[in-house]
Amino acid sequence: MATLNQDIKEKLSRLNILEKLIVVNVGVFLVGLLFSPLLKWLELPSVFSSYLYKPWTVLTYAFVHYSLIHMALNMLWLYFIARMFLNLFSPKMALNIYFLGAISGGLFYLLFYSFLPKSVLGAPLVGASASIRALLIFLCAYMPKQDVRIFTFNIKLWYIGVALVAIDVLGLLGTNGGGNLAHLGGVALGYLYAMQLNNGKDIGKGFEKFMDGFLNLFKVKTKSPLKTVHKNKSKVGGYAKADFDQFSNQKKIDIILDKISKSGYDSLTAEEKDFLFRAGK
Repeated sequence: MATLNQDIKEKLSRLNILEKLIVVNVGVFLVGLLFSPLLKWLELPSVFSSYLYKPWTVLTYAFVHYSLIHMALNMLWLYFIARMFLNLFSPKMALNIYFLGAISGGLFYLLFYSFLPKSVLGAPLVGASASIRALLIFLCAYMPKQDVRIFTFNIKLWYIGVALVAIDVLGLLGTNGGGNLAHLGGVALGYLYAMQLNNGKDIGKGFEKFMDGFLNLFKVKTKSPLKTVHKNKSKVGGYAKADFDQFSNQKKIDIILDKISKSGYDSLTAEEKDFLFRAGK
């Protein structure tokens, strides 16, 4: 059993940060199969007054999937995006865009869902699509002329971005208007992030610092053992007092002898003659 746990930990440590998010999403899905009532606390309500009782859901909804197909398609998208994104950008930026995309999608849903023609009040929002849209549109906006291989032909990223946005806009009139609205929230975040980064500004830094501070609250601080330093009053400069006195006396003797060699014994002061006399004893 210990070997199995060690193997799992080792394999997880080799995953990149977005692949680890895939594992989290799959884990939440499996928990939902066994304890589906728990997931109700993670869904984002469509009514703002209900949301006020569950403010964390503006982020947690992005980890909830009830349908295997819904979850599998989202995770496939995330897997392929991860390979392209992390070859160019840092894992922390990936997390910033993923979480901010979820929040942006959730806010779009809360603010505008009731205005959709086929909105059904009470229908909750779930799924990682807004986060994935944010990552993908970020890439499309940041390097629009980059070619991507699809089957046997290449297509530029900005074509993919435009096509996805068009599908989401048309989808606002369908039965999954709320989901498409959240997609557009992720699109807006990904596009804004890319444009600001092109101008030399990383808009995710503030969120990154907030999350680092939040996570630090849960870290156990280990105190390093204090070492007691005992001062040895019988030592001077790291030497025993007797040794220090000997070094000091020898230095004085050397100086006096040097003076004698240059100017003769008569050039010594009475104090120097006395010291030399006592040292000779």
